Amino acid sequence: MNANSASVQRKAAVNFEDQILEQGDLISQKLHLLSMQRFPPNARKTLRSFSLAEVANYVGVSQSTLKKLHLDGKGPSPQTSTSGRRSYTADQMQELRAYLDQHGRSESRMYVPHRRRSEKLQVVAVVNFKGGSGKTTTAAHLSQYLALTGHRVLAVDLDPQASLSSLHGFQPELDQVSSIYDAIRYDAEKKTLSSIIQPTNFPGLDIVPANLDLQEYEYDTPLAMADRSTNEGKTFFTRISRALAEVDDRYDIVVIDCPPQLGYLTLTALTAATSVLITIHPQMLDVMSMGQFLLMLGGILKPIRSAGAEVNLSWYRYVITRYEPTDVPQAQMVGFMSTMFHEFMLKNQMLKSTAVSDAGITKQTLYEVERASMNRATYDRALESLNAVNAEIADLIHQSWGR
Repeated sequence: MNANSASVQRKAAVNFEDQILEQGDLISQKLHLLSMQRFPPNARKTLRSFSLAEVANYVGVSQSTLKKLHLDGKGPSPQTSTSGRRSYTADQMQELRAYLDQHGRSESRMYVPHRRRSEKLQVVAVVNFKGGSGKTTTAAHLSQYLALTGHRVLAVDLDPQASLSSLHGFQPELDQVSSIYDAIRYDAEKKTLSSIIQPTNFPGLDIVPANLDLQEYEYDTPLAMADRSTNEGKTFFTRISRALAEVDDRYDIVVIDCPPQLGYLTLTALTAATSVLITIHPQMLDVMSMGQFLLMLGGILKPIRSAGAEVNLSWYRYVITRYEPTDVPQAQMVGFMSTMFHEFMLKNQMLKSTAVSDAGITKQTLYEVERASMNRATYDRALESLNAVNAEIADLIHQSWGR
């Protein structure tokens, strides 16, 4: 190696961290500009109106019932286009629920499905050891669906990469929002969870955004465990459940988007969870990775349970994501998993769709984008798949309440 090439290698080694910091900052600044252009003047997301068919589906009534309410001057008044099409805002959907809850004739239907005092807060942890399994997409759409169907929901972004936060209009490195790390840290700078929670553009859905500070929990916990002057580290697995206890009466359901690694954050989330969704892309390498994840998870949870952690789940399910039914190897893998884990598999699969990825380009979910902005058949097929998966999960949650 000559002197010049050695010098170039040394310079590259020295400057690598500076270069990636500069490039990371450049990406953040460009995304912030895009956000400002799309959501001026305060760069916060708004939410579209929902068609009569959508509102009828989410509220749980017929379209004719909604039309009659409007004609009779009852409930909120929808926006009416020049062609006579009615639409409601998400806030108006909540008003409709409240009206129907008071005046609706069906005694068996709960138009406002909030949990009763005797019903426990449901905490759904969405996990996978491997990135790219659709974990954040699943958590985001589940949280929004539950809010659209009348539940009070708290989404917790536990992934330092903050994809769930970004989908809800937060860019932590620029917005300077706190993460749940501030509510579970071990020092005197600890905050209350209620001071960290942020509203989203979906009525009934709040979020605890993520930021890079979350990674500090992975380093702090071993140090706290080694500190003999306190038991805080030894009971690290209780920290999220203790933080959630402060806001227990404000929500029906908490959805936690776990990081794609089996660290202290994921373990703390799992011990706070009442149910677990394991996302899986039906390809051989992904299934092999999931097998290793399950072996590692089981091996770690056993000693934690013996240390006093309670892992008491009402249910857990595997959810197939990014599924292409016409892909023969994928269909075979789904059949293989169904044979092994039949009762632990969701009956519905989340289909792979360009509609979801197209919505993601503008940092939106399928529940946010306008149907007219993309191929309608593609949109309808993707939305039908999402709604079927989320309705099945909602049913499992309601069963946990004994409904």
